[in-house]
Amino acid sequence: MTAVVGHLMESSFPPHCKSWKGTPFIQLFEADIIKSVRKDLQTIEDNLSQEARQAQVLVIWTDCDLEGENIGAEVMDVCRRANPRIQIKRARFSIIQHREIWEAWSRLGNIDLRQAAAVDARAELDLRIGAVFTRFMTLTLQPEFPELGEGKIISYGSCQFPTLGFIVERYMKQQRFVPEDFWKIDVFINREGSTAKFDWMRDRLFDQRLTLVLYEKCMDDPMATVVSMTTKPKSKWAPLPLTTVELQKAASRMMRMSSDRVMKVAEDLYNRGIISYPRTETDSFADNFELHPLIEAQAHDPHWGQYAQGLLNGRFRRPRKGKGDDQAHPPIHPVKGATDLNGDEERVYEYVTRRFLACCSEAAKGSETVATIDIAGERFVTKGLSIIERNYMEVYIYDKWAENTIPHFTQGERIVPTELKMTTGSTTGPELLTEADLIGLMEQSGIGTDATIHEHIRKIIDREYTNKEGQYFVPTVLGMALICAYEEMSLDLSLHRPHLRSLMETGMKRICDGTRSKSEVVHESVDMYRNAFARVFQQARVLIQVVARYIRGNSGAQAPLPRPPERNHGGGGNNDDFGPDDGDDFDPPPPRPATRGRGRRAEPGGRGRGRATTTRQASSSRTTTSRRGSGRGRGSRGAAPEMDWTRPPDSTGKPKCECGLFATIKRSRKQNENEGREFYTCAKAGAKCRFFAWTDEV
Repeated sequence: MTAVVGHLMESSFPPHCKSWKGTPFIQLFEADIIKSVRKDLQTIEDNLSQEARQAQVLVIWTDCDLEGENIGAEVMDVCRRANPRIQIKRARFSIIQHREIWEAWSRLGNIDLRQAAAVDARAELDLRIGAVFTRFMTLTLQPEFPELGEGKIISYGSCQFPTLGFIVERYMKQQRFVPEDFWKIDVFINREGSTAKFDWMRDRLFDQRLTLVLYEKCMDDPMATVVSMTTKPKSKWAPLPLTTVELQKAASRMMRMSSDRVMKVAEDLYNRGIISYPRTETDSFADNFELHPLIEAQAHDPHWGQYAQGLLNGRFRRPRKGKGDDQAHPPIHPVKGATDLNGDEERVYEYVTRRFLACCSEAAKGSETVATIDIAGERFVTKGLSIIERNYMEVYIYDKWAENTIPHFTQGERIVPTELKMTTGSTTGPELLTEADLIGLMEQSGIGTDATIHEHIRKIIDREYTNKEGQYFVPTVLGMALICAYEEMSLDLSLHRPHLRSLMETGMKRICDGTRSKSEVVHESVDMYRNAFARVFQQARVLIQVVARYIRGNSGAQAPLPRPPERNHGGGGNNDDFGPDDGDDFDPPPPRPATRGRGRRAEPGGRGRGRATTTRQASSSRTTTSRRGSGRGRGSRGAAPEMDWTRPPDSTGKPKCECGLFATIKRSRKQNENEGREFYTCAKAGAKCRFFAWTDEV
């Protein structure tokens, strides 16, 4: 028996593509991809090879998700090279427990090569797309904005940017929101020692004069008639079984813990056999899943043991079934009792356990009373709630269902209100996104997977594109600038919105179910992003202008400036140091001499076809994927022809002055018709040449 520590291999470009300045951006969409064993894991490769030579059968016990399948395929490749005759089997399990392990041993299967191929496809696309856009943005912005920090890498990821886009969009909605005054009428009736507040069935009006007319009408004839008094049963459903995404949302809302932190804690609890596998999209327990032994394991807990015993004594109800099923793992649940945990581990385990016991319980039951009155033709309503049986809420302390008793009224009864008043208020703008909100948007839009969502959120924080202030996300000025720049480019397929990445993730699912091949999905996605990049490349000047407007000008943004980088945020390949959604795997370019300038406000301004062939060549340590593409399209909808793809057009889109230097941008301060207008002039600090040109005329 031996072990690995995650992915053995990483994807990278060949050495001749490592030069940021010398390699055409567009070439990275077609360059070979080398998949080789990581240098720091070569001892593990040697160990696997040695063990394989002495074995007849290899059983792979990696995690039972797509990443685990891919790791298993990597182990299989290494061992087959050492021993081509070795028989390889796959064990699948969700719980590290004696019975589950033996069951997995009794039903060994094979590595799912389609799932492994889907992971390889995603890794290749993330590397190509991230490298192209990261190099482009860095080489475009780094020399223009030294205030960002020397060596600052402006990274792009096809999940990073849509995630950041959600944050910026909500921030902008809040900033642009204009409150609007409204007016309404409230009625209060005191009876039997309690007060019932009746709400106007019109809710509110945005016309003060009309509201006043209706209010005075009620005041002239204030006698209220009880139109109806109804009582009906009310239920509050027990929660569904727990998925990864719901655990991450709960961490933000109920535990004040980041999604990244809760996943680390959950994985540690799983590795110690305390909870089940924490990466699952399944929110239904199979009909033959044995739940009672899991409840029995909680019967002696000092906090919820008595409740668990009650379930065993007849209060148990089969959990509701959700719509999610990843066909691999059951919902997250406790495997055994644990009373020796502390801190975050204790809080996560408590939530998982209380959620599990709650989903095995009856819904809470109550009685809702609704009374409706009429005053001068205007209707008002009040509601009361009394809880009859708390049921699951006895153990699931995270749900609230407040009781509200109201006096008894009789239909047809006439009452004089205790108070009748006209009140005013103002509409409020949307709140900034919490982590739970952001996770929900990412899930709905197909950005990331249940296993990677938390990594993408952590990534945009690490990249200093957003900050977390309390529980809310606030974009930094740099994050705002980048998203607004892509917005102003007015691309058909916006790179900061979820559409392209969602299509890519759908392609991964098609690889897994066998309806599409890896090469087809990679080819289509590369074509989409290549065409998008061609349009972005031609608008490099817009990128500079918008970033300048936010970094140096008055953008109206109140987000904080990014902090100076504490480390080199170079784009990552597919290794664990950088995560799955990064751009590059090698050293960033040396900083270029910086020029200072002020960008002016930019005015807002198809899919080509191609062929690709994919070849796989097995060698001692690597797999090489070669792409040869020929873009075809009509007009500007294809890749831009005959263009220098090694750098943005004219580096910055600026003309050169008579000294042969790129001109700098300044703003006219003369109090005439040109005040505020921007112009090009010599970049020299001392003796300048006479070069001059208005920016909007070049």
